[in-house]
Amino acid sequence: MRWNIDPSHSTAEFSIRHLMITNVKGRFGALTGTVELDADHPESSVVAVTIDATSIDTRDDKRDAHLRSPDFFDVAQFPTLTFQSTKVTRTDDGFEVVGDLTIRGITKAVTLEVEGLSNPSKDPWGNTRVGTSAKAKINRKDWGLLWNAALETGGVLVGEQIKISIDVSLIAAAAAIAA
Repeated sequence: MRWNIDPSHSTAEFSIRHLMITNVKGRFGALTGTVELDADHPESSVVAVTIDATSIDTRDDKRDAHLRSPDFFDVAQFPTLTFQSTKVTRTDDGFEVVGDLTIRGITKAVTLEVEGLSNPSKDPWGNTRVGTSAKAKINRKDWGLLWNAALETGGVLVGEQIKISIDVSLIAAAAAIAA
């Protein structure tokens, strides 16, 4: 069955160590995509997501501008981040989705731990919906996100490991409902 990501009810968030003492959290406000889910044969399922890199929001305008710059995401040259699944496996409590994550034109494999889908429900507008959450950890340097600054007291300004958290509301595609 085909499901479309509802952009207004879905988020892609991240957390990264800052000054070696706290975690800074941010989000991308604009994501779209589809999930072709075969419940009986999850290995046949396909996930495709596109994130608008310009929609980054860490609640600090200067930091957001720096993250959009060539030091980090270089949104003028690479306006989107994409994820395309290559393997879906059912686990005891959901799915493991392996796929190609592309950032700054660099593609690397990432494994998402995905919770099981919620039970389908109808929204007030007659759409059938399900929801799920996923998480992963990546090293930003693997995607060319290399900028950093040494701290006077030792260590660096920005950590390497990024924790990713994704929450999606999926709407059954009209064609899937008709079938």
